[in-house]
Amino acid sequence: SRNYQPQEMATHAAFLRMPDEVWAWYLYRRGVCHSAEPNDAHRAVAELERKLGDRFVLITQNVDGIHLRAGNTLQRTYQIHGNIDFIRCGADCCVDLFPMPEGLDLQWDRGRPVTDHERAILRCPECGQLARPYVLWFDECYDEERFRFQSSIQAAGAADLLVVVGTAGQTNLPLQVGELVARRGAPMVVVNPDPSPFTQFAEQSERGLFLQGTAGELIPPLGERIAERLGG
Repeated sequence: SRNYQPQEMATHAAFLRMPDEVWAWYLYRRGVCHSAEPNDAHRAVAELERKLGDRFVLITQNVDGIHLRAGNTLQRTYQIHGNIDFIRCGADCCVDLFPMPEGLDLQWDRGRPVTDHERAILRCPECGQLARPYVLWFDECYDEERFRFQSSIQAAGAADLLVVVGTAGQTNLPLQVGELVARRGAPMVVVNPDPSPFTQFAEQSERGLFLQGTAGELIPPLGERIAERLGG
């Protein structure tokens, strides 16, 4: 089988045209995601949620679910690009999300096709139509019901502090969040090995700070400092 590029496979159009190939591609990627374990930065973010409680919101572009595996809660984690461990109805009969069905191999060889049995269990529990991965595809838009668009904007409008970690700033909603916080003049800390549009927001703000380095080394001490300052 050929090696598809994300721009070819991560679209609703591709799913309608070749659903088996799209599912096989995502099941392989799911196995790759699960081969990664939470690191010190992920654990520090989860610990910060435990300390701040309902004053904490995590907006993540990651679809690997690693923040949930590190200990963050689904309630306070806005998965704005989805989560590869969940499915939704491919026919949009509802907005509900469902865990990936049991009976699917977690380790999926690249290029392995979907079998009749696997196709039979990759179904919407509500209507029985073929399910699709819970991910935001390139030819789709953010919404509130599935991707917490309005909730993310509201969080940015009320945040006492925004910490931006490890993103190149190439997608729309995160940039809106950063721009809104910067426009409000709220404190912003950007942690990244390289400059990004978010570092520009931070550097243009009197209350912004760019910490150049890796999340693994910088987030644990930063999380402790934030908990000391903002914790109850």
